Amino acid sequence: MSGNLLQVEDLRVTFPTRTGAIEAVRGVSFSLGRERLGIVGESGSGKSQTGRAIMQLTPPQAKVSAKKLSFDGIDLLTASAAERRALRGKRIAMILQDPKYSLDPVMTIGRQIVETLRTHEKVGRAEARERTLAMLEAVQIRDPKRVFDLHPHEVSGGMGQRAMIAMMLIAGPELMIADEPTSALDVTVQLDVLAILDKLVSERGMGLIFISHDLRLVSSFCDRVIVMYAGKVVEQLKASELSNAQHPYTRGLLNCMPRIGDDRHPLPVLERKPEWAA
Repeated sequence: MSGNLLQVEDLRVTFPTRTGAIEAVRGVSFSLGRERLGIVGESGSGKSQTGRAIMQLTPPQAKVSAKKLSFDGIDLLTASAAERRALRGKRIAMILQDPKYSLDPVMTIGRQIVETLRTHEKVGRAEARERTLAMLEAVQIRDPKRVFDLHPHEVSGGMGQRAMIAMMLIAGPELMIADEPTSALDVTVQLDVLAILDKLVSERGMGLIFISHDLRLVSSFCDRVIVMYAGKVVEQLKASELSNAQHPYTRGLLNCMPRIGDDRHPLPVLERKPEWAA
């Protein structure tokens, strides 16, 4: 396998509307190795649509184009539907924002994870159950046998998110796209989820795209950061160098973060300039 798991060059996602085409993602380019890459930006900046385009999960009416969109040498744009289904869940997985809307409400958590595993691997029910229980335990669910038989509405948001992570990891993906995996969780649960993802990247050599609006979280967790605005990448830099960002949008986001000990009244307001979106 080459050094880069994923290569994205000039990715564009366009949606038709009554008033004309809207380009949600405009010329995004980056590469990903076995590392943690953060994508940050405000709502509507194109973060999630970038992840969905990689997974080929954009709505049918959307038009996705790129000069290059490849995973481990596989062209994701020209791959057949069968090839894409074989990749999704097995080699590339995506943790969606809210487990309440991502998990099937009428199926038990265990059954959903077992179904994911048996879709990609030829294993018996008994082995699939044991591996599911082991994965639930791996994501720090204390009583996996009890949770296995529960429905999504019977667990907390944090436990539902861990179950979603377990379901996405059960087939051993090489690339994980995590779309705001901690946005609905309290701080202590956030730290637990991040510790799980960090361990998986370091132990499995997995590539991780971490999509978030939380600059402080991304700067402390990721290796590199991409900043998006209005569907475009405005800045790329090492997470450790985020405080030295040069683009005024990134500087504006950093300045809007509260700082302990600082008396700033009124709080800074992010000023958007038309040329940033040009």
